[in-house]
Amino acid sequence: MRNSFLQLFFSIFIFFPGCSKVDLAVSDSKGILEYVSSLKGEKAVLLNVWATWCVPCVEEFPMIVELGKEIEELDVVFISADFEEQTDAVYSFLKKKGVGGKSFMKEEKDETFINGLHPEWSGLLPFTILYGKNSGKIVDFWEGKETETKFRESIKLAITQ
Repeated sequence: MRNSFLQLFFSIFIFFPGCSKVDLAVSDSKGILEYVSSLKGEKAVLLNVWATWCVPCVEEFPMIVELGKEIEELDVVFISADFEEQTDAVYSFLKKKGVGGKSFMKEEKDETFINGLHPEWSGLLPFTILYGKNSGKIVDFWEGKETETKFRESIKLAITQ
């Protein structure tokens, strides 16, 4: 009886991603980079900075979520650039899109946050950085919306480094 209940529970959890627990933390760039560093040697990391009001961000978001679910050696970390008063909207969006794992909301002035994540980032959203699985170093980054092909090529590279 107990095993049947557990199987049912996990079936519901897997097939209804909206039921997943959203782990949304508020952090500055230093805290986010410390989290990324903690994954070195375990998985490649795709860091994506987005906002609920950013149309290209919202357009590419489902594709990134699916890549994260599909590719076992990849950890996708979303960082919302929304304002603190939009926390509920961000949380709801993440939950609706079936995002699991750790996500962040920035807690830093824009310029400090931008320079803290990557000195070549102009601040344009979305912004994506890929970190090598074993090296923990940046293997690729870009501003703006990109194709699934671009994501897959960079993820493949990040998994091998």
